[in-house]
Amino acid sequence: MFSDVLEKISWEETTRQIAAKTDADVVRALNKERLDVDDFMALISPAAEPHLEEMARLSMRYTQERFGKTISMYIPLYLSNACTNFCVYCGFNHNNKFARTTLDDAQIKAECEAIRKLGPFENLLIVTGEHPAVAGVDYLENALHIVRPYFNNLSIEVMPLKADDYYRLTKSGLNGVVCFQETYHKDNYKLYHPKGMKSIFEWRLNGYDRMGQAGVHKIGMGVLIGLEDWRTDVTMMAHHLRYLQKHYWQTRYSVNFPRMRPSESGFQPNVTMTDKELAQLTFAFRIFDHDVDISYSTRENPKFRANMMKLGVTSMSAGSKTDPGGYASAPDSLEQFHVSDERSPQAVTEEIRALGYEPVWKDWDKIFD
Repeated sequence: MFSDVLEKISWEETTRQIAAKTDADVVRALNKERLDVDDFMALISPAAEPHLEEMARLSMRYTQERFGKTISMYIPLYLSNACTNFCVYCGFNHNNKFARTTLDDAQIKAECEAIRKLGPFENLLIVTGEHPAVAGVDYLENALHIVRPYFNNLSIEVMPLKADDYYRLTKSGLNGVVCFQETYHKDNYKLYHPKGMKSIFEWRLNGYDRMGQAGVHKIGMGVLIGLEDWRTDVTMMAHHLRYLQKHYWQTRYSVNFPRMRPSESGFQPNVTMTDKELAQLTFAFRIFDHDVDISYSTRENPKFRANMMKLGVTSMSAGSKTDPGGYASAPDSLEQFHVSDERSPQAVTEEIRALGYEPVWKDWDKIFD
């Protein structure tokens, strides 16, 4: 399990190594075809800032070689905001005294029909809070059966599950799983997740192993930017990605770097990441791994998303609602966070085409199941 590997990697030493990177380390990394994690650390270090233009060109080149001039489109469907966790930064925090909503069969169908009217989406990300009694495996399996006639490619972002449960859901049409570790800082993880199943660091961390063991086709990873030093956190994620690719090499991978957005929690970020730094991280990850899918959600503002569209990003959401029932009606229910890009899918796709790129709505078909 990756938790055993992480135990051998010092957070403090990694932070020092990143800060000690030199211009020569950056140049060396930029001239390599196959990078290791040490090279990645050089590219996200302050020493790489004078090389951002070169990094952008390399990132664009590798992205176009692997993905062409395309942006894969997806949309999230929030089924429940019920949650037993107490994450201090999240709008779904169990302590937040707001109406909790869990969609029934008819409401799920209504959401699917409303999404189909927004655009030709085929990539659906099903999202719930972490509440096993309300939105457990049985509920998720039923939901997959309901949405399957509407969409070809189904992913989930829910509580970490057992390997057998992931396998069970793949037999009901599940193609991908997205899970954010939030932070790899084991000692401070408990500060942000004081109670609930999410407070168990190893259970969440080793969930990716269980996904791989279950044969999940695509695994999405991410850290929440705003909790701990972002450079060290994403380096741990780079270690994690390489581990997963070695052990579950038939699986595809995606990465996301969500910056903290305002929510009902009122939590203020401990660290901030500028647009320039997020661009640097995106370039570095693309140069580090030419094949990984890099996703930007509607957390990011329209102008920045447009600028990054040609420089390394390969998938985007559009028209997102982060509250259950948000597409078919205007419910008075709790949203997970406030989106930044509120444009319609049509507006986003028009911009993609104006930039010389092609929106891709479908890259998976039911027949492959």
